Amino acid sequence: MKPNAFGDHASSSYAEGPPRQVPGFASLHRMMSLLLAERVPADGRVLVLGAGGGLELKALAEAHSGWSFDGVDPSAAMLELARQASERHASRVQLHHGYIDVAPEGPFDGATSILTFHFIPREERLETLRQLRRRLLPGAPFILAHISFSQTEPERSQWIARHVAFSAAEGTSEAQLDSARQAIGTRLSILAPEEEEAMLAEAGFTDVSLFYAGLSFRGWVAYAE
Repeated sequence: MKPNAFGDHASSSYAEGPPRQVPGFASLHRMMSLLLAERVPADGRVLVLGAGGGLELKALAEAHSGWSFDGVDPSAAMLELARQASERHASRVQLHHGYIDVAPEGPFDGATSILTFHFIPREERLETLRQLRRRLLPGAPFILAHISFSQTEPERSQWIARHVAFSAAEGTSEAQLDSARQAIGTRLSILAPEEEEAMLAEAGFTDVSLFYAGLSFRGWVAYAE
């Protein structure tokens, strides 16, 4: 499930959120597609963890007509949006309600998790990554992108303020901005970039590379050992 910093819930307006809140959102999808295609074959199978809303599924399905997808998300409402978004490609998309443990065993040729991991508690992240790695073929690419910035002060508070300022819709009140800063600081599980990379390595991924940085967001490509 991918609600935004201002507390929006799954709804038909979800698709309007990430393009406004995430710097270079369309280009992030293009980079994701390009990096996967370096190793995923023309008839490849891709796992999408945090598929709710369906924006990644739609983008990848439209760009790669031979790929099939398994999308996983804990929100039934967001999965319904994903079903609607990917309806034209329904024959190639399977959706699964739950967390990584409900994902098929694969093996998959590649995987993505976009704007999802900052909702996963720190204590659950390593096991999530390990389970995902176990479902990938050796050498398969994994694209990971979400909020990540320094967790030491004053940098942490400064990045939270920047994130909220960029995401805010025109006319947002100061009270709403303050509420959003509080939500970011207390409800999300945000790690520093170096912690993210170390955890990927510990979970069994190699050649971890930063390919995207947009204000408070970071994106990595890594490969299953």
